[in-house]
Amino acid sequence: MTMEATRYEDGSITYPGHPRGPGGSEPVETIDLSEYTAEVVTWTTSTATPPGVREPNHLAIVEFDVDGESVRAIGQLTTGDVETGDEVRPVYVDELREPGAGIREPESQEWDGYRLEPI
Repeated sequence: MTMEATRYEDGSITYPGHPRGPGGSEPVETIDLSEYTAEVVTWTTSTATPPGVREPNHLAIVEFDVDGESVRAIGQLTTGDVETGDEVRPVYVDELREPGAGIREPESQEWDGYRLEPI
């Protein structure tokens, strides 16, 4: 599994990808952000989480530098022991939340993804 961002004709990159870039240009390639590290821009801890999401849930907005382009993402942290400016890396996990706790059929969604781990 990849943490897939999209590069557009004008050189901009977004995560997640979209059919059109910020300036209206077409996608030209995908980039696996799990191969990069990022810097924590800001973070918080949620103690009132949706069903099946761990409590407390540590979240961060991070910024990747991909060939000089800034790419921001939001994601769960592996720990609450983090500060703004820390370097993190994406780590794959099988379940970001407990599949049976929501109202949707567990088979109707993907439950895996990435958390951000301080380096």
